[in-house]
Amino acid sequence: MVERTVLAGARVVLPTGVVEDGRVTVDGRRIAANESGEQATLDLPGHWIVPGFVDMHVHGGGGASFSAGDPEEALTAIRTHRAHGTTTMVASTVTGDLDDLARQAAVLSELTEQGDLAGIHFEGPFISPHRCGAHQPELLRDPQPADVRKLVDAARGAARMMTLAPELAGGLDSVRLLAEHGVIAAVGHTDSSYEATLDAIEAGATVATHLFNAMPSLMHRAPGPIAALLEDERVTVELINDGTHLHPAVLELAFARAGADRVAFITDAMGAAGMSDGMYPLGPMSVEVKDGVARIADGPTAGSIAGSTLTLDTAFKRAVTIDELTVGQAVRALSANPARLLGVADRVGSLEPGKDADLVVFDASYDLVGVMRKGEWVVRP
Repeated sequence: MVERTVLAGARVVLPTGVVEDGRVTVDGRRIAANESGEQATLDLPGHWIVPGFVDMHVHGGGGASFSAGDPEEALTAIRTHRAHGTTTMVASTVTGDLDDLARQAAVLSELTEQGDLAGIHFEGPFISPHRCGAHQPELLRDPQPADVRKLVDAARGAARMMTLAPELAGGLDSVRLLAEHGVIAAVGHTDSSYEATLDAIEAGATVATHLFNAMPSLMHRAPGPIAALLEDERVTVELINDGTHLHPAVLELAFARAGADRVAFITDAMGAAGMSDGMYPLGPMSVEVKDGVARIADGPTAGSIAGSTLTLDTAFKRAVTIDELTVGQAVRALSANPARLLGVADRVGSLEPGKDADLVVFDASYDLVGVMRKGEWVVRP
């Protein structure tokens, strides 16, 4: 017998809007059409039911890192973020030696093939030494197409996105190569000008990696990459909504210019997500987390913010309680938009019959109380 679950009485967020006293029916692993008169399995008055979150940029969590190249460690990170509502995620790597990154990709591609990940995001080493952030400067290199192709091939079809600085030698050719192979080319960790960024978009770049962070500021006579990425309708902009990476006014600016359909909230989380303060690895580097903020502990980039400790349930609550977004806008940024960008919107990103039964339950205070993935409770209300 296929287990059938009917969640009733909550505010249900659908693509068409919020349904008061709504119902979500789960039949096995998928969402099913509601049947009139069907008995509720679980009554959730005063709660919200939203689609499972989709994180297209996450490096780790639960004390574990995707860059370790260890499947059990990767699963620890995956389980940590699932418990916070992220039912679909792309594993992000950190700048390293090309052979090391290829070995990491082999491990992560297996987890993609078995359905635990939605793919791999290579963040570095093809980024600007002037905007390297938490990446090791000595390991950076220009995005020569042959090197880019090496990592794409190592991922065995699991490469979903690559962040690069398009102004570097080989940058535009690599953007074109990625687009030809169905891999998202993302502009980030870049010192690019406004004009060079426009060229990258014309070549096929469609994502801004954590917009505003690790790129030149918006200037009145040198608008830089920020203006170019915000103004082009083909570009989705990532935002880290943790209260540390972005001032609320900057987040409001991004929504006002790009619109709610072109924003994707990400965590950019490293291994300390879901953990307490302390010392953690990030690729080959050591990171100190203090008061929930991660910074490189030593070396030439010491003091640089090293990703985040964010989870997407926190990003959701902050969006609706501090940033004053509507729940619908937050859901688009956390679920629908990244799902569409990753090409998985036919399965996830919204609560519609036939899609995977991935959902998150929040109470009236927007605190997470339940997570379901493919019809199974990860966190039971």
